[in-house]
Amino acid sequence: METTISRLSATEKALDVIYQLEDQYGALMFYQAGGCCEGTQPQCFEKGGFFPRMNDAMIGTINGHEFWIDRDLFEYWKYSHFTLDVTDGFGPGGFSLETPLGKTFKVQYRLFTKEEYENLEPVKRSE
Repeated sequence: METTISRLSATEKALDVIYQLEDQYGALMFYQAGGCCEGTQPQCFEKGGFFPRMNDAMIGTINGHEFWIDRDLFEYWKYSHFTLDVTDGFGPGGFSLETPLGKTFKVQYRLFTKEEYENLEPVKRSE
């Protein structure tokens, strides 16, 4: 039986920040836009605090929290594994929940191997 490959993971540093945000806000969600204002850094919101657009892609969950990306950005990055990380400082926009902590979520990418790509978990699309 083939093992399905996850499209998404998180570093321990990112998980530590997520635990802090969970304690403060409860259920969370992530959205990575492809626009100029938000940059391409993931934003963290309270669950339901942002509504994905039609056909945006949910590529996985982190600690049970959905991670959505812009439909056009997904087409560009669909061959890549996303690793959610965090860094000190303020990212573009400042709307993400980690901003008051002096942190910014970021994503590190790596290309899937041919074998991984053939066995990826399916994505969920918004309707």
